[in-house]
Amino acid sequence: MDHVMRVVRADEWERVKELRLAALRDPVADIAFLETYEQSLACSDEFWQERARNASEDGSGDVRQFVAVAPDGRWEGSVTVLIERPDAEARFGEGAGVNQAHVVGVFVRPEARGGGLAEELFRAGMDWAWSLEEPRIERVRLYVHEDNLRAAAFYRRIGFVATGRSVPMPGDPSRRELEHAVDRAGR
Repeated sequence: MDHVMRVVRADEWERVKELRLAALRDPVADIAFLETYEQSLACSDEFWQERARNASEDGSGDVRQFVAVAPDGRWEGSVTVLIERPDAEARFGEGAGVNQAHVVGVFVRPEARGGGLAEELFRAGMDWAWSLEEPRIERVRLYVHEDNLRAAAFYRRIGFVATGRSVPMPGDPSRRELEHAVDRAGR
């Protein structure tokens, strides 16, 4: 693979914004993301600057956004990893009582799909999470909409297992987001 997987830099907020807006225009965005294109488009430059800063190496320490950079410099995909501690409220769903990483914002541009880019992004994000000494991560989890069968199949293929936990879809409580996880022992 000729792409470079790396963490965003704080000064790349405009590229963070562009890639997120591209993700929110994807045909399955309504079941893949918890926000809309219009909501994100309305966010201020300060919002995007803070988002990039928090997800960079110099950020809070509990968030990293990894991007796949093509040889020509184009950002082809992204995955964000959030660290969740048992003594803090879970960002989404239930806590697990252990230090865990939560994968969100998974996106690969349609023209870059099918070549292993998503796997490489996951490897970068999960390698970072597993490498942390403090907190030591015991599991990595994510949520996938019950109708997002393609994404669920991909997550299973790379080792995630359905946990049986689910939460109502924000905005439509009749639909469910299903938790998938991989434990440190099973990785």
